[in-house]
Amino acid sequence: MEEKTLFRALLFILLSTSVAAIRQPERSPVAVTRRAALENGLGRTPQMGWNSWNHFACNINEDIIRQIADAMVDSGLAKLGYDYINIDDCWAAYDRDSQGNLVANPSTFPSGIKVLADYVHGKGLKLGVYGDAGSFTCSNKMPGSLGYEEQDAKTFASWGVDYLKYDNCNDQGLSPQPRYINMSKALQNSGRNIFFSLCEWGVDDPATWASGVGNSWRTTGDIQDNWGSMTAIADANDKWASYAGPGGWNDPDMLEVGNGGMTTEEYRSHFSIWALAKAPLLIGCDIRSMSNDTKEILRNQNVIAVNQDMSRYDTELHCFVNLVFQTQPIGLFYKMHI
Repeated sequence: MEEKTLFRALLFILLSTSVAAIRQPERSPVAVTRRAALENGLGRTPQMGWNSWNHFACNINEDIIRQIADAMVDSGLAKLGYDYINIDDCWAAYDRDSQGNLVANPSTFPSGIKVLADYVHGKGLKLGVYGDAGSFTCSNKMPGSLGYEEQDAKTFASWGVDYLKYDNCNDQGLSPQPRYINMSKALQNSGRNIFFSLCEWGVDDPATWASGVGNSWRTTGDIQDNWGSMTAIADANDKWASYAGPGGWNDPDMLEVGNGGMTTEEYRSHFSIWALAKAPLLIGCDIRSMSNDTKEILRNQNVIAVNQDMSRYDTELHCFVNLVFQTQPIGLFYKMHI
């Protein structure tokens, strides 16, 4: 079974990277220009860190986030470049305060986001939060930022937030581009450099316009913790390879490694595919209780290097083929047994 899984993974990666490499010479000057359009100095390499949604969904609180920050440092992940601790949906109260400001849910985040950001920063890490370009977030449990972009961006900046994942639910029938552009401008005017992650699900082909707006953009719908979902998303993401580069990255969604829905070999393939695609490496499992296999996958420095090394950007096919035929587990975790 492991040999069959390995063969499928290797074949999939070889085919997908071959297509990407063949397409690279056709990259248009417009696409190259778009790469450097957002000048906030962030996202020079794909972002690395952790996000709460895949494992916890709405079942989050400030104690969990503090413990995750502790585990990021204690496990050695922080030293490898995983530095964002991102809180997804459900962190805010259902209603804004009397001045129209977002406020943390007093039941689950009683200390507030600024205090939590200070704690995370004290660990040498960065804090991210979640918002939505509509009237409510996707959970319908907290307000969206539609019409409140300037106010919310300044609130995030005042809290010391470093990253904003911005979803696309409850859009009131409005086109995504102006909604995302409005928040991008608001963040740029907030007085703080905040990584802007567009979660538009690839509906309006954000790869073609979002590099002037954000530092990463979702190219697909949500990933599920199974082999079929992972490979389908990787394939859909690949078509936009020519639009990504330093400052702005294609985002095929967060990692499922360690959540239990795939085999260890499939998780190794998942992590390797994301690394080769220069995708964000945002851990989605509970890092407080990782198995040894999960630790091995997420801490593989050679695979991380493929993802983060911009001197090898767009040359992964050559590297990958050499690795396969030299039987070296560098770009992937596998030694070929022929």
